Amino acid sequence: MAKEKPVKKALNGRGDNAVTPEQLVQFYRDMLLIRRFEERAGQLYGMGLIGGFCHLYIGQEAVVVGLQSVAREGDSILTSYRDHGHMLACGMDPKGVMAELTGRSGGYSKGKGGSMHMFSREKGFYGGHGIVAAQVPIGTGLAFAHKYKKDGGMAVTYFGDGAANQGQVYESFNMASLWQLPVLYVIENNKYAMGTSVARGSASPDFVHRGEPYNMKCMSVDGMDVQAVRAAGLEAGDYIRAGHGPVLMEVHTYRYRGHSMSDPAKYRTKEELQKMRTEHDPIDRLRAVLLEMKALDEDGFKSMDKEIKDIVLDAADFAQKSPEPDPSELWTDILVA
Repeated sequence: MAKEKPVKKALNGRGDNAVTPEQLVQFYRDMLLIRRFEERAGQLYGMGLIGGFCHLYIGQEAVVVGLQSVAREGDSILTSYRDHGHMLACGMDPKGVMAELTGRSGGYSKGKGGSMHMFSREKGFYGGHGIVAAQVPIGTGLAFAHKYKKDGGMAVTYFGDGAANQGQVYESFNMASLWQLPVLYVIENNKYAMGTSVARGSASPDFVHRGEPYNMKCMSVDGMDVQAVRAAGLEAGDYIRAGHGPVLMEVHTYRYRGHSMSDPAKYRTKEELQKMRTEHDPIDRLRAVLLEMKALDEDGFKSMDKEIKDIVLDAADFAQKSPEPDPSELWTDILVA
């Protein structure tokens, strides 16, 4: 592949999104891995191999891939229960993630956490949280730790539009701004909090303004465009790491599936869903860019898709063959005060 000049794309004048064709190919691969992994997880859930809750990230892949592309060693990442994509973007092993989904001992939480509760200190991933908005004060605490240790890290804290209406979010905003903490708050606005649209559930649906009373830098981003997300992430990261305090980023995205696997999503029209899939799909949009740049051809896309499918099939096979946790595991990893 011939070396080409970096692609530059600014978002409303914000940021310098200089990336090489090789980086864009990697973004495509990362998003495709999340998409294929989640599709397979949905199949395993339908087969009864995944119990409990399971919230898929299909449609939102550009958000975490774009932001993780600007993360640095030592940063902290945490999110809600829609977390599989974040784990994969952090570099966690698909086998360990899938094994945890199926409740097997080879999983990241030894099969005891399931879909919503995974953790990897090695990768800087601190959950996976089942309680709506619980991760926001935790992310604020991690940011305090980064500042206290003077390690140069920042805490990237993802939460949804539904969580954005919880009181603990604003207590966290206040502390983060008072103490100038290195935290990036990312609202993944996928238009629906469980079964309620943003328009019905939020008196002020423009979440980008929620940080203004706390003197926070606020940004609004097209979350279906991985290049736009990266551009905003670069600007936010530079601002935070320079010691200016927290940033609130509202990322406009869309989930293709229901809130969880038990949600038929009858609260939206088929036409709305189809329009998003055909006109705004983050993977298809980047695919068109790569074709135009001649960074990948059709054979290259087919080869990559096969490679990703093989990785996901291996992960599913590992998960099904991994043993269930020994009963003695009930008494391990328990904090005794």
